[in-house]
Amino acid sequence: MVRRIFERLLITVPAKRRAVQVAFLLGVVALFSLAPGASAQGDRKGDADEATGAVFALTNSTAGNAVVVFNRAEDGSLTPAGSYPTGGVGTGAGLGSQDAVIVSDDRRWLIAVNAGSNSISSFRIDDTGLTLIDTKPSGGILPISVTLRGGLLYVLNAGVPNNVTGFRITSQGRLNALEGSTRPLSGASTNPAQVGFSDHGDTLIVTEKDTNIIDTYAIDDDGRADGPYINVSAGPTPFGFAVGHRNTLLVSEAGDGGGASTYRIDDGRLDVVSGMIMTGQRAACWAILTPNGRFGYVTNAGTGNISGVAVARDGSANLLNADGVTAVTGGNPTDLAMSGNGRYLYARVGDLNAIAIFRIQSNGSLSARPALTGTPAGLAGLAGF
Repeated sequence: MVRRIFERLLITVPAKRRAVQVAFLLGVVALFSLAPGASAQGDRKGDADEATGAVFALTNSTAGNAVVVFNRAEDGSLTPAGSYPTGGVGTGAGLGSQDAVIVSDDRRWLIAVNAGSNSISSFRIDDTGLTLIDTKPSGGILPISVTLRGGLLYVLNAGVPNNVTGFRITSQGRLNALEGSTRPLSGASTNPAQVGFSDHGDTLIVTEKDTNIIDTYAIDDDGRADGPYINVSAGPTPFGFAVGHRNTLLVSEAGDGGGASTYRIDDGRLDVVSGMIMTGQRAACWAILTPNGRFGYVTNAGTGNISGVAVARDGSANLLNADGVTAVTGGNPTDLAMSGNGRYLYARVGDLNAIAIFRIQSNGSLSARPALTGTPAGLAGLAGF
C-alpha cells in the first residue's frame, strides 16, 4: 500500500522537483516500514527480559560469605540456582540493614557487602549465573549497605566510627576507591541502617536508627559527598527506605507508634509530606516502592505481615488497608525485593527459612503465591529483578 501511494504522488510532481520529492518520500516509507517493526521487536524483547529474572541473598557466613541465587519464573515462583563465594566473610548474625546486596539498574552488576571482613564484592550477572570480578576494602568497619548509580558506588560502614565511602565501578566491574570521599555520619556510633541515592543521583541518604536522624549529602560533580546535613525523622527509628519518581522518599519506622513516612527530596534536604503513617503493626524495618512509584510496602518484623500504602503524585501516602495489614507472611519478614516488571514482591522470612511471594495487583493489593521454603538459615539482604 505504501508503494502505491508513493507512485501516485510521484505522478503529480513536476519533473524538476521530482528528485527532491523522491528523497522525502523514501524517508517517509522508511519510517512507516521500519519504525513499527523495530518498536514492536523492542517491546517484545523488553517483555521477554522482564518475564523472568532472579532474586539474590547473602549467606553472611563467618566461614565464607556467598551470594545465593534463586531463578524467577514468569509466574513469580523461585527455584535455587547456586551459590557464589564473595571472597570475603560475613558476621554470622543479622545485619540490621537494607541493601546489603544490590543489582545495578542495567542488571549487569551485583554488589555485596562482606561485613565480617570489612570489604565489598562485585559480580558480573549473565545468563549462566554470577562471576566474581573484584573484592576491595570497604573504607571502614562493618559494611552493611551499598548503593549504585551509574558508575558511582557508596558503601555504609556501621562500625565505629560510622562513615560512608565512595567508589567508582569500571566498565569491567572492578571497584576503585574514590580518594577523599569518606564522610562521617551525624555521630561516631549512630546504628545506621541504609545508604541510597536520590532519584536524580545528586543526593545521598543515610538512615540512623539510634538518633532518629536521616542524613543527606550533596554529591559533587566528581562524585564526592558534601555533608552530612541533618534531617530529623518524622517518625521513630528510621530504618529502610525507597526512592521513587519525582524524588519521593518512603521511609519505614521501626519504633513504637511508627510505620512509615514520605518526604520530598529538595536540593539535598528532606521535606515531610506524610509524617508517621501509623500502621498499627510493629517493627516496620524494610521498605520498597513499585517501579511506577504508585505503591509502597513495609515489612513488619514484629507482627509477621506487610503494610501497603498508595502514593500520590505529590508524595502523600495513605494506607491501602485500614488495619495496616496488606498481606500476612508469618514469622519475621525482613528484607524485601521486587521483580523488575513490578509484578511480584518477595519478603525474606528468616524464622521460617522461607521467601514469601506475592503478586502485586493493579490496585496495590497483594495476592499470596506459594512461598519458597527450605532456604538456608542465616541469610541477609535481598535483591532482585
